[in-house]
Amino acid sequence: MKNAENSALDAPRDSRTADVERVSAESARDESEQGRRAAEDARMIRNADLTAQEQVWHERERLRETAEAARVAAEDERNAAERRREASMDALHATAETLEVTLDHMKVVEEMRRTLREIRDTNRLDSN
Repeated sequence: MKNAENSALDAPRDSRTADVERVSAESARDESEQGRRAAEDARMIRNADLTAQEQVWHERERLRETAEAARVAAEDERNAAERRREASMDALHATAETLEVTLDHMKVVEEMRRTLREIRDTNRLDSN
């Protein structure tokens, strides 16, 4: 009889225990689902971060290539400027040489004029 009484008394307790276990299991499932969602959210955030980092990397690479192209263009322009400077200096030296030769010719012409004047003056004196 004691067993029957114990069984009768244990039944509500077993029912309460089952309810507690069921609620506990449901709570554990809810927490597990929340954990899964949090992990999925974290994975999505990580993927977005990786995508953003890749975009930054590509942008840096594009900027590096642009900077390299600008450096090469600047070097080419510097070389062209140096060639222009050298050409200007060559032209300046050629002009200076031309002026020197022209001055020498002018001196010769002036000397010839003096000589011709002297000849003319000498002929005038002889004719008198």
